[in-house]
Amino acid sequence: MKKPILKLCLITAFTALLYSCSQNEMSESDSKAESQNFKVIDVTHHDGKPFSTGTSNSTSTGKYVDNPGGGVMMQAFYWDVPSGGTWWNTVSSKVTAWGNAGIGSIWLPPASKAQNGAFSMGYDPTDYFDFGDYNQNGSTETRFGSKTELVSLITAAHNENIKVYADIVINHNSGGQSEANPFTGTNTWTNFTGVASGKFPRNYNDFYKNSYGNNDEGSFGGFPDLCHAAPNVQNWLWLRADGVGKYYKNTMKFDGWRFDYVKGFGAWVVNSWNANVGGFSVGELWDSNVNVLNDWANAANSSVFDFACYYKMNDAFDGNNLALLNDDMMWKRNPYKAVTFVTNHDTDEIWSKMLAYSYILTHEGYPTIFYRDYEEWLDKNKLNNLIWIHNNKATGTTSILYSDNDEYVARRNGYNGNPGLVVYINNSDVWQERWIQTNWANTQIKDFTGNSSWYPTTQADKWVKIQCPPKGYSIWSINQ
Repeated sequence: MKKPILKLCLITAFTALLYSCSQNEMSESDSKAESQNFKVIDVTHHDGKPFSTGTSNSTSTGKYVDNPGGGVMMQAFYWDVPSGGTWWNTVSSKVTAWGNAGIGSIWLPPASKAQNGAFSMGYDPTDYFDFGDYNQNGSTETRFGSKTELVSLITAAHNENIKVYADIVINHNSGGQSEANPFTGTNTWTNFTGVASGKFPRNYNDFYKNSYGNNDEGSFGGFPDLCHAAPNVQNWLWLRADGVGKYYKNTMKFDGWRFDYVKGFGAWVVNSWNANVGGFSVGELWDSNVNVLNDWANAANSSVFDFACYYKMNDAFDGNNLALLNDDMMWKRNPYKAVTFVTNHDTDEIWSKMLAYSYILTHEGYPTIFYRDYEEWLDKNKLNNLIWIHNNKATGTTSILYSDNDEYVARRNGYNGNPGLVVYINNSDVWQERWIQTNWANTQIKDFTGNSSWYPTTQADKWVKIQCPPKGYSIWSINQ
């Protein structure tokens, strides 16, 4: 009786094996069919060139060079960095490592003397030409250091071929003296004729309300609101050869500008600055409406921070609905004028930061990394890996291949011989696998993050199955 029982067991096992194989084949077929049913979204339509930050004052002897994916910016400060005049030296000590990692530019906080002197973060400017070399507002140095230290930092960054962007606060001033103001019938703190540098003297005629009107687009915090229609203001900010813009660019050697609170004045101000001074520029227009961002960027002839992308990432990653990443964003509407970010000194809402960085560093626009994320809070090695992938693989237009609540797959379509990439983001608690269509037939690919050990080969029809770790990402390109 033993032989029939053994025979029955073998038949049962073989049947189970056939059933299992059949089920696996059906599962594979269903998985591929599900992906094939997703209508691919070709997000951008252009010639594929990377984001350009224009010409630079930087030297040509540094270690950082232009790369296929474009640049990466570092926001080189956070709110309330240590006082005591050490910050410029702190940043200076970082630029060699940042350059080696592939950082192409740094954004510095407002560099000139402000009302709170050695304790100010610079957003209440008094004297645009006091970089820490005049004794006023209670100190000689700024919170960040001396003019000599600032010049040394800019030089060190340029030696690494890193561009340096100045934070420009031209909506409002603070720290002026009280004066009788005939337009208000009261005393106002609008007398800046005694600034220690002797440059850009101004009084009530240069602030709203005045002979040019009662107000402009917006005021901030009750500070005196600069009137950009006033000839004295235009001359000293961007027209004069020794004015703020040209002095910062030609003497201090800044390469570009981050304009603070651009909702407070007309887009024509930044447009005129850029036309007369030059350099890269990006505006802080705190608005999630893509139309508002795009209209301002076009009118100002400037890049703009992609707050639409920021808020969509927050809702998608923290709200577990990655399909929201299909929605409109500035980088999709105007990829050459969108500066993307995950955190900055004003807002830090996104919890799933590494997923967000994997998104902005594989997609279009000009990605920005926040100092504390890089130096303190996140895994620097993982960020360096994403920076390398951005610079070397994130090329061409963008297509979304699949998205649902917890999966998102997108393809960069390559440019100028560079093959591009496929990024897979997984917001679930388990490993995920998905069939997707690449741009590569019969080609072995790999995950350049190292999160997956697979080395799959694409089929003749360019389809391939890839995988992604839980609460993680994988980024695939040709294995070369």
